[in-house]
Amino acid sequence: MQRLEIKGGRKISGTIEISGSKNATLPILASTILSNKKILLSNVPIVKDVETMAELLGTIGSNIRFDKKRKKISIYNQKKLSTFASYRLLRTMRAGVLVLGPLLAKYGYAKVSLPGGCAIGSRPINFHLDALKKMGAKIKIKGGYVVARAKKGLKGCKIRFPEISVGATENILLASCFSKGKTKLNNCATEPEIQDLIIFLKKLGCKIKWSGRRNLEIEGIKKTRAATHKIIFDRIEAGTYMIAALLTNGKLKIKNIDLSAMAVVLKLLRSMGSKILKRKNYVIVSGPKNLKSTKIKTNPYPGFPTDLQAQLMVLMTKAKGISKIKESIFENRFMHVSELRRMGAQINISGNEATIFGIKKLNGAELMATDLRASVSLVLAGLSANNRTIVNRVYHLDRGYEKIEKKLKNCGAKIKRLK
Repeated sequence: MQRLEIKGGRKISGTIEISGSKNATLPILASTILSNKKILLSNVPIVKDVETMAELLGTIGSNIRFDKKRKKISIYNQKKLSTFASYRLLRTMRAGVLVLGPLLAKYGYAKVSLPGGCAIGSRPINFHLDALKKMGAKIKIKGGYVVARAKKGLKGCKIRFPEISVGATENILLASCFSKGKTKLNNCATEPEIQDLIIFLKKLGCKIKWSGRRNLEIEGIKKTRAATHKIIFDRIEAGTYMIAALLTNGKLKIKNIDLSAMAVVLKLLRSMGSKILKRKNYVIVSGPKNLKSTKIKTNPYPGFPTDLQAQLMVLMTKAKGISKIKESIFENRFMHVSELRRMGAQINISGNEATIFGIKKLNGAELMATDLRASVSLVLAGLSANNRTIVNRVYHLDRGYEKIEKKLKNCGAKIKRLK
């Protein structure tokens, strides 16, 4: 099992170029199932989840080439694809379930393993399945697989998601593109990654429009066009490195970002005392000596992202006074707290709320990562702590952060991978 060794107490200063978004790449890759034309994607992040999704598409028959050096993926589906997505690949990646919608819509049948991924709550796919049933699918759960049939194809209809769900919005959006007639989706997620997916789908020829803040209308099509597309930047990676600068009283120039997608994060960091200099496609972030405490509630976009909650909590341990976080998206996303306590953090948990008491310094310790964002929060904690920190299970980190050791080393961190 690979581990990271971090020797803390050094300022993180320099320039970091943000990679393409993992959370935008995965649904776009799933959407290519709908097409039999040439597709070229650029600015693709070289992370494990993307590699797994590319492998999944290859196993069902997609003609896919991943040029990791140039960060490009080319896809050309000339033959009928298999409609079976195995447990072997989906067990490590929740986004694998996004192949269900397009496979079912295109071929009338799909057998897809129930998803795995991060251990941050139950995160059931009921919303996905209920919506597909409403569109005419007959669905059974058998042996850990979703078996879905729609012999006469899916039919457009009105669907309202009971709660805002990124995954359900993406899956049903993809299914709707090849359904008969018009589909109206209400209470949709509106994350930048979903907006990027819609931009790509329109390039394929899909007929999609917003009909309200969280409402989508999709007119089903039968054929697609060839398309090229540049993946948007990873706003979670950008936020993570901003927090690294503040934690270590450093100064970072963060490039290749769209500031409009970071508004709520920048506002919060500024309220804690961060100095932020905005430019067209980069931002310079520097930390004050004394951070201010704050309160935050995670919410669907444009609210504060749950994927930055663990990183923000580490920052709060250094803020003067008492800070609070209310986690409203996932019911089990405080699993990093026990590890931060091992470093001396003073954090109380009550249900979905965390109270963080500011302290002067964390102490290095040996730690265990439980999920993707928790693992990077422990890395951040190690960067700001006294002495040496070891983070175990870094395979979680590799799922979503491209070359994190190299990027941090180039900005002054003492960090290395141990086998």
